Amino acid sequence: MSGFRPSIEAAIPSLRRYARALTHNAELADDLVQDTLVRALRSEHLFHGGEIRSWLYTILTNLNRNRLRSLARRPTHTSIEDNDAPGTMGPEAGGRDIERALASLAEDQRITLLLVVLEGMSYREVAEIQGVPIGTVMSRLARARMQIKSFLDGARPTLRRVK
Repeated sequence: MSGFRPSIEAAIPSLRRYARALTHNAELADDLVQDTLVRALRSEHLFHGGEIRSWLYTILTNLNRNRLRSLARRPTHTSIEDNDAPGTMGPEAGGRDIERALASLAEDQRITLLLVVLEGMSYREVAEIQGVPIGTVMSRLARARMQIKSFLDGARPTLRRVK
């Protein structure tokens, strides 16, 4: 496994891109990537071959889930900014709409969409990262695309049932 560390180094830019898309915050994303790299290097003995990139994405995804779980236990504070007005026009307005559309997705759908569209991963790789069948990946991706399209077309977001 002499190529272990160089393979990890080669994956850093894509890990950062994925983490930024998940967190919407550069500093948080960098911390998440750093934690992923530390965990991967400490766990080198647990890697038994295969696609190292998928393994790293699995670690990053799990760390992000843990972060979100801990945040869910705390009260949230939302700041209101002047440029957050719904009637804002200009080229940056479309980017905010897409960010809001992504934020409206369920976490599993958002992760699936980002891995397939942003990172260009195959359904099989995404299924391996998320630990689900390929059919589930396809279903999550189709639902995410449909929800984003309806959000951008101005349709009201559908309510999800909570059991």
